[in-house]
Amino acid sequence: MNPRERWAACRQGLPTDRVPMDFAGTTLTSAEPEAMKNLAAFLHIPPSGPETMLERIQTALGVDFRRVGALIDPPSRLSRPMASGRFTDSWGISRQWTGLYYDIVDYPLKNADLAALSAYPWPDAREIPQAWFDQYEADARRLSEQTDYVLVGEHPVYGYFELGCWLCGYDDFLYRLLAEPEFVQAFFKRYHQYVQEVVARYYKAIGPWIQVTTSGDDFGTQSAPLLSPECFRELMVPWYRERISQTKSLTAADYFHHSCGSVYRLLDDICGMGADILNPIQPGAAEMEPERLKNAYGSRLIFWGGLDEQTLLTRGTEIEVADEVRRVSGVLSRGGRFVAAPSHNIQVDVPPQNVVAMYRALRG
Repeated sequence: MNPRERWAACRQGLPTDRVPMDFAGTTLTSAEPEAMKNLAAFLHIPPSGPETMLERIQTALGVDFRRVGALIDPPSRLSRPMASGRFTDSWGISRQWTGLYYDIVDYPLKNADLAALSAYPWPDAREIPQAWFDQYEADARRLSEQTDYVLVGEHPVYGYFELGCWLCGYDDFLYRLLAEPEFVQAFFKRYHQYVQEVVARYYKAIGPWIQVTTSGDDFGTQSAPLLSPECFRELMVPWYRERISQTKSLTAADYFHHSCGSVYRLLDDICGMGADILNPIQPGAAEMEPERLKNAYGSRLIFWGGLDEQTLLTRGTEIEVADEVRRVSGVLSRGGRFVAAPSHNIQVDVPPQNVVAMYRALRG
């Protein structure tokens, strides 16, 4: 089977020659830069060559997926260039390099009222150059016509909840979900206008060429959802339902939603908002055991991920990794509808030999 044939059978629950495998087919299933370099060195892949380092890693591992498009950083008068490890992005959020990540150090809408929200100079989707979309389309069409990889359309916009937390601060926005829902709804309504405009242009460009597309918004902690099911259903689901419905009107691609953490109690609503695929399946989070998920939702969701990055890949031996990968894959691939991938972007503390052991075990 080639990758597209394998995916077509997998998503329908039909037999495949092996489980479809992903590494960096999305930005949510990739590796941190140093981890990527470590993996390339372990695979004896030189830093330069006719193909990108990532492409050569994916080929070496036997990955079925390739990503197209981009998370769009729109033109904005709020942006400030990097200085002393700090920059301000298109939304006015300032981030500082802290050693592994650029962490948020300023929340421009913290303690804002409705008037301040209304006056805030949000990016304008109409200012995104058409040339960007033309390039996304050209790249997607080329990969569609010249390869048999499964093409994954990168999500072009942030999630509703995460952007609220980044602009207001987690404590501030979580408080408002219960105490000031009118602010939250006004925030989501304004952001949704931007989302709709971007989605319309983006999927007109890449929609015909892709098999999967993504969104990302973390609704879980290690032990429980960040929101109650009732709050999630009332404040979050309607916006995602509209976004996913609009997306599906422009492409036949399956819709992949990423949420870290424990989201088992939200899965009925995640299905209800239109998601076809759940990622990343962190098996160490509460109520996210592969057996529980497959038994309860295996007929409603395709599971993408599930191979424990928190403990197994960081601390296990190569033999332990291979054994557990086979076990988890056996559970989640029962009846198809499973894509094997790490349960988080690979971090720098994961030995590259464990990454290779994972994919070797999946290939049989």
